[in-house]
Amino acid sequence: MGSAVSEISAQRAPSAAPAGETPVATVDGLHVTFRRNGKDVKALRGVSLRIAAGEILGLVGESGSGKTVLGFSLLGLLPQSAQLRGTIRVAGSDMVNGGAKTMRKVRRLDLGAIFQDPMTSLNPTMRIGKQVAEAAGSHEEARRLLAAVGIPDPARRMRAYPHELSGGLRQRVMIAIAIAGDPELIIADEPTTALDVTVQAQVLRLLLRLRDEIRCSIVLITHDLGVAAQISDRIAVLYAGRIAEIGPTASVLGQPAHPYTHGLLRSRLTLDTPRHHKLAALAGAVPSPVATLPGCAFAPRCELSMPACSETPPEVVAVASDRASACLLSLADVTARLGLRSTSTDEKSGPPPGSTTADKPAAVALCEVTKMFTAGRRWRDRTGGLSGKLHALRGITLRVADGESVALVGESGSGKSTLLRIVAGLEKPSAGTVEVSGGRRPQMVFQDAGASLTPWLPVGELIGERLRRNGMSRKQKREAVAEVLQRVGLSADIAKSRAGQLSGGQRQRVSLARATVVPPAVLLCDEPTSALDVSLAASVLNLIDDLRRNLGMSVIFVTHDLSVARVVADRIAVMYLGRIVEIGPADDVIAQPAHPYTQALVDAIPDLGRQSPVLAGEPASPLSPPSGCAFHPRCPIAVDTCADDELEVRLSGRLGSSHQVACIARKAG
Repeated sequence: MGSAVSEISAQRAPSAAPAGETPVATVDGLHVTFRRNGKDVKALRGVSLRIAAGEILGLVGESGSGKTVLGFSLLGLLPQSAQLRGTIRVAGSDMVNGGAKTMRKVRRLDLGAIFQDPMTSLNPTMRIGKQVAEAAGSHEEARRLLAAVGIPDPARRMRAYPHELSGGLRQRVMIAIAIAGDPELIIADEPTTALDVTVQAQVLRLLLRLRDEIRCSIVLITHDLGVAAQISDRIAVLYAGRIAEIGPTASVLGQPAHPYTHGLLRSRLTLDTPRHHKLAALAGAVPSPVATLPGCAFAPRCELSMPACSETPPEVVAVASDRASACLLSLADVTARLGLRSTSTDEKSGPPPGSTTADKPAAVALCEVTKMFTAGRRWRDRTGGLSGKLHALRGITLRVADGESVALVGESGSGKSTLLRIVAGLEKPSAGTVEVSGGRRPQMVFQDAGASLTPWLPVGELIGERLRRNGMSRKQKREAVAEVLQRVGLSADIAKSRAGQLSGGQRQRVSLARATVVPPAVLLCDEPTSALDVSLAASVLNLIDDLRRNLGMSVIFVTHDLSVARVVADRIAVMYLGRIVEIGPADDVIAQPAHPYTQALVDAIPDLGRQSPVLAGEPASPLSPPSGCAFHPRCPIAVDTCADDELEVRLSGRLGSSHQVACIARKAG
């Protein structure tokens, strides 16, 4: 792995400032404390680092590690109630004691910001052009910036509102606003987390290009080491408000000096992660920011912990000329004792119960299912739609056997969630048939567990709601709730808590408990791990596999991450603009993708050993899908026939093969 990461680093143009050059930003001994409910919340506990001119610094770590607080500290955007101790200097200005006027000037002239969700940063009632012009100074400059960040037809997009753009285009608008003042430093806080892998690759490549063109520095905050590896010159690993490790990307990822970095790397799924094994999940959780930490904060979770680790916090010390680590053990000791671990454990989960499905009855059967929504004239005018019908699903035929797991993958707008809602009975198909066996309604687990759990009800009542018609006494219900909480790895005491009092991983486990307290025949999972840290995601995927195996459920799993689809599913169905363009056994689809779109999705997965190729463009509007094969405007192997109006591409494969593809160019080749 080390040599592969080194190769990527060598491919990037050198950007870090030479030794002795004045850094763009410095942070020394920074402590940030908030007062909440009479308690001190210690978000940062003595962080020191330098950001060189033209450097991209990746900040990685689990939720609660202090990444975002550090980013907001550099921006001078912490609330007035925050208590800061230490120093922060950006472009020579004091961001701790400089005063509000100084900070506003620095933000206007020297800083730019890109946040995770552009919809919360952009004004929903103001046209895009006006918002960019406010930062750029004129509409002409705004149009130039939109073109510079790769937005097609910028003159038309300037008249649009934020909700009329795709997620990728909205993030490009945020980048245009961020670079409007030619900043020296841009803080990018999880800028790709909510994006598809193809759009993610485009945004990362755009940030890299802009860094080289305007010579700015970038702080890239992310929980995905693969994303950080794509463009970062150096990586700083944060844990519980402290720096655990910092150094060049190739060194940190190729030979980690801190056990926590090892744990993050091991928890990260790749296309090489062994299937049918328990995934390696980092045990435990980040300590509470109100807790007193007398020693190393990671000691309770560390495989190499020793008594001295609990006595005093280790200092960040040099382990090489250009890197440092906060561990009592030397780099050689950590490497010798942890080495390069697999992303799975030795514990086998056995052959999946649905792996042989040909003779099993269908749990779900869809035949030629279409779903159309009516769009108003104003929406059609602004999006360029030619008809009043939005074609969400176009002739979907899919069979899921008893006990089988099928993953649906594809970019946003491909119809994955609509298909799931139709199977759940939350939407009715416009045409075609849907059959669900077992007599038990499918249950759904959503991406945002916090939004799907009633905030004012205790967890016990949330789960118990599904037991109301079972004729149980109160005692029996309490026992059933306690049993299902134990099944999903939670204590019975959680039943008294409310959703807002739980962590993201705990809320997702509660969602699974609620869905399976009365075991359904089919479990529907809509991106249940995309918002979780890598370690939490691994534990939730292990849990879903256990529930499927023990309860005999079928699973339909929606994800945009093919590395997740590969380990969770028996088969993968790839969707594009409302159609399945490829379907087959998980290993076959990943190892031998037959459709050029599937190949693009595989290539776009961020990897530690390569830069992700960029798939040009975005999916067409489902209001006016392209003629013929919908993918042909973006396809690298398209032939003239692919655009024919009369062309209807159907799934097909070799006789007796379960791997099918809808592509005439592949068949012709």
